[in-house]
Amino acid sequence: MSRGRGDGDLKKRLVTWIVVIAIICGCLYIYSRDSGTSALEYGSKSLRKLGSSYLGGEDDGDGASNKPGEDLQDDVMLKSIPVCDDRHSELIPCLDRNLIYQTRLKLYLSLMEHYERHCPVPERRFNCLIPPPPGYKVPIKWPKSRDVVWKENIPHTHLASEKSDQNWMVVKGDKIEFPGGGTHFHYGADKYIAAIANMLNFSNDILNNEGRLRTVLDVGCGVASFGGYMLSSDMIAMSLAPNDVHQNQIQFALERGIPAYLGVLGTKRLPYPSRSFELAHCSRCRIDWLQRNGILLLELDRLLRPGGYFAYSSPEAYAQDEEDLRIWKEMSALVERMCWKIAVKRNQTVIWVKPLTNDCYMEREPGTQPPLCKSDDDPDAVWDVPMKACITPYTDQQHKAKGSGLAPWPARLTTPPPRLADFGYSAEMFEKDTEVWQHRAEDYWNLLSPKIQPDTLRNLMDMKANLGSFAAALKSKDVWVMNVVPEDGPNTLKIIYDRGLIGSAHNWCESFSTYPRTYDLLHAWTVFSDIEKKDCGAEDLLIEMDRILRPTGFIIIRDKPSVVEFVKKHLSALHWEAVATGDAEQDTEQGEDEVVFIIQKKMWLTSTSFSVTE
Repeated sequence: MSRGRGDGDLKKRLVTWIVVIAIICGCLYIYSRDSGTSALEYGSKSLRKLGSSYLGGEDDGDGASNKPGEDLQDDVMLKSIPVCDDRHSELIPCLDRNLIYQTRLKLYLSLMEHYERHCPVPERRFNCLIPPPPGYKVPIKWPKSRDVVWKENIPHTHLASEKSDQNWMVVKGDKIEFPGGGTHFHYGADKYIAAIANMLNFSNDILNNEGRLRTVLDVGCGVASFGGYMLSSDMIAMSLAPNDVHQNQIQFALERGIPAYLGVLGTKRLPYPSRSFELAHCSRCRIDWLQRNGILLLELDRLLRPGGYFAYSSPEAYAQDEEDLRIWKEMSALVERMCWKIAVKRNQTVIWVKPLTNDCYMEREPGTQPPLCKSDDDPDAVWDVPMKACITPYTDQQHKAKGSGLAPWPARLTTPPPRLADFGYSAEMFEKDTEVWQHRAEDYWNLLSPKIQPDTLRNLMDMKANLGSFAAALKSKDVWVMNVVPEDGPNTLKIIYDRGLIGSAHNWCESFSTYPRTYDLLHAWTVFSDIEKKDCGAEDLLIEMDRILRPTGFIIIRDKPSVVEFVKKHLSALHWEAVATGDAEQDTEQGEDEVVFIIQKKMWLTSTSFSVTE
């Protein structure tokens, strides 16, 4: 009997210890979750608390809220933001193939959906700073950078060996050189561009045709030598390529100082409005133009201006074998039904031209495919909008004008374009906006002058471009500007293209389609104030801006004082430093206070150091 009681006591003590251990383990687990044992979790929670408190968003549930401009308590001050692992030094959050694999998205590879944007949900975001690669150096300055970059800044040399017979790029010591070749133009992009101009009988073999051709879309651009050499002809190309097997080609383009964008002709419309380009170009771009009833060619048709050209250099254009001949016949039949005409065909290149009016469309037989788009289709709606296999006809006004009605470059930069009337803007409003931003840009450069030389800046981004007047004010400088227009605001991007500039629609609640460290200056006019009104955080935007910005690059924030105070709280954590502050009230017509705050991103070290010398 006594032995049985002892066994019972032993069992009770054992159960008690098991319960105690379980409770301790549970507490440790909860503590580890709440205290943020992971650097990413800690960074995310700290940032969310700061952002919601300082910009007036929803708090994390503790009931505390600080109005903009109030000091935060020391215990919630952001001391640091964690640094991402070195393997994420080239992270593009919305074009991350690892994310696709991990979330097991069901995508059609044949339709290139895996190269389109797929953004992480907030819980899967990397709330950390993207480190530079080992050995990173300040990029070589333009115009020298067109032909040579530091190898350590983009340590990928596979294209040099894969395309060694095509003169894409050559590795030489600690640099990568770009001879100007391409898959179709081994002898150089400059000669190829002159040959296209000669085919079209343009004066002096200059492709801009005395300013009539200005904006170009280069599809499947490689390392963008075509767009790079076009700049000397006063033309600007949106060089477009996906993050595919030739990954880093757009990164090389931007490192060279050439306008470029990560994108693909897949299932969604490209983020550019209708009638944006005078010329589209494809040089062995490996695109199946016949798929899905010609939907990809119809997307080019949407983007081309009246009388715009499509230059196509590919084996199909000279039909050497049975398969090429079949593709050529089917493609020729398709573009004929689209009312395109062959302007000229020589050797391995054919150039089609789009009609100036609706006459040809109206003369087609009933039931001809592809059909005209329905009258309620908005050809300028582009953000996350599926492509449509239909022809976008001209409006009555455009039909009567028999062309775009744009002035030649450079006059078109400051001439009110016809589509200004779509927004109810007058010529006087346009001219006033141009004048205001001319003064603002001059003030910016005065504030920046102690920190910059004439060649310091090359790749610029206007994060809320409106009519593009900030970019227009910089015409005399050796820079180019990616003009970004919010996807949910007035679609003024078509005005920007009509001025001879380039840009993209975008939602700043998401990551931009570019590599890290690709822009020298970001201009954020009331962008943070706009973010307040959306269901996303200003802290995420700060981290995204840091990702985009090159070390030693600059940010110009023009916004209300509370926004500037919010950003100042993050300077140390982001490794940014204040350069200058200016009062902007005098030119704000709405009477709202605005402050100009200029920041510079520091060069900072990870566990692997990098060079600060050029």
